Amino acid sequence: MKGSVAIIGAGPGGLVAARWLLSQGFEPTIFEQGPMLGGQWTGLSGRSGVWPTMHTNTSRILTAFSDLENTGSVSHPSAGNILDYLNRYADKFELAPRMRLHTNVDRLSRAGTGWLVDHSSGTEIFDRVVVASGRFHSPAIPPVPGLETFSGSEGVSSTYDYKEPGRYRGKRVLVAGCAVSALEIAADLAQLGAEVVLTQRRQRYVLPKFAAGVPSDHRIFTRYGVLASEMLAPAEIDRQLKEIVVEAGGSPEQYGAPAPNPSLFAAGVTLSQHYLPLVAEGRIAVRPWMDSVAGDTVTFAGGSSADFDGIVFGTGFDLNLPFLSDDIRTTLDVDEVHLDADRYTFHPDLPGLAFVGMWDQSGGYFVPLELQARWIAYTWGGAVPALYDIEQQPTIEAYRARRGTSQKTRMNLAAITFARAAGVEPHVENWPGLRRALLFGPLAPSCFRLEGTDALPDAAERFSRESAEFGAITSNDLTQREQKYWALVERAGGGRTDS
Repeated sequence: MKGSVAIIGAGPGGLVAARWLLSQGFEPTIFEQGPMLGGQWTGLSGRSGVWPTMHTNTSRILTAFSDLENTGSVSHPSAGNILDYLNRYADKFELAPRMRLHTNVDRLSRAGTGWLVDHSSGTEIFDRVVVASGRFHSPAIPPVPGLETFSGSEGVSSTYDYKEPGRYRGKRVLVAGCAVSALEIAADLAQLGAEVVLTQRRQRYVLPKFAAGVPSDHRIFTRYGVLASEMLAPAEIDRQLKEIVVEAGGSPEQYGAPAPNPSLFAAGVTLSQHYLPLVAEGRIAVRPWMDSVAGDTVTFAGGSSADFDGIVFGTGFDLNLPFLSDDIRTTLDVDEVHLDADRYTFHPDLPGLAFVGMWDQSGGYFVPLELQARWIAYTWGGAVPALYDIEQQPTIEAYRARRGTSQKTRMNLAAITFARAAGVEPHVENWPGLRRALLFGPLAPSCFRLEGTDALPDAAERFSRESAEFGAITSNDLTQREQKYWALVERAGGGRTDS
């Protein structure tokens, strides 16, 4: 074996990291503070932000890893389905014997050329460590004057703790935020029979997760989108994405919500199937952000006010890694939003330490998580060239230059970044029969087994089938829009645009 690796967390990131490290000859041990594997998908109070009625916003094809298809008849699985999938994945790669459940990591620090892991059952030294403890466990509640005085019967809580929807039936509930959990829980409450008001700082565009029979993540998170982002002006990318989003679901003002900024990049976009139709039906009211709270009364910007029984915040999460030693924290310059690392993964001054899943994005995480795990395993195992400080430092400096701006990225940008680093991004020109699927189809995990280390002989057949699922990519002929978009990229790239 090539050495011992401690993996902190048995969610999707920790499991897929263990699988690929095993393939490269490492000996992983997975530390999990909870009673079971699954991370967020366990649904356990205090350990998961999954709510009882939740279904994924990502299609089953993109909510899977490349070695195990997520089969079934539904397009967007339930949280229980995903937990079952993760258990089957762990069984396939015999990961259960490598797990230490009910074992909390209290501190991670350096120990010579290795790493000291202090945990609830003792202290151990490992050659390497992968931190996969999760990015979304510490709800961020923004300051609102008087919030501490709120006296409604259901109190103030976060969407992370939304585990008993029935308690809100017939109640007046204010949902704060415009990200996916806020919109989905506002819709859940309205359908449950609560009187729902949503308060937000700005109106985002809203993309239904299923439009014209096709999951929206098959349309918007494409390889073409990455190539276009590298070749075209940001204003053109903004225009194209907005065109796709508005065509799929309309613009919020058409439903009676406020009009968003004309720029999709400035406004942002959230996936939600039912939110805007419920606004149109008058079952969700939309208000500007809160000015203040006094007792059970909330006053909004502009002066209007209303009384509520409960307030539920869906306003994002802070990055929280309390077990890192002061030395590691200083090197990474960690705060609630930032962590300095080369492509969210490595730091040149912390050899043998890697992070999985610590970035914020729109779109599903399973595909980029696996690609990030493969990059880590291939780098440490020697399947791809070792990283040098001179290569890593510029990416860290570029990341630091973006501090203070939005840190959210898109699933396709993250996936292709990791695929290129791992040497498994397919060259489109090598697959003429899959050209349209590779450019404009879904970034299914199978397409990253076409080339490079661990390529699979049946990957082309699988990817063709998965691209055609839901009637999305059933021929290799580009549509008129796709031809128009691709012509722009080809001109910008001087005809050399295939990845």
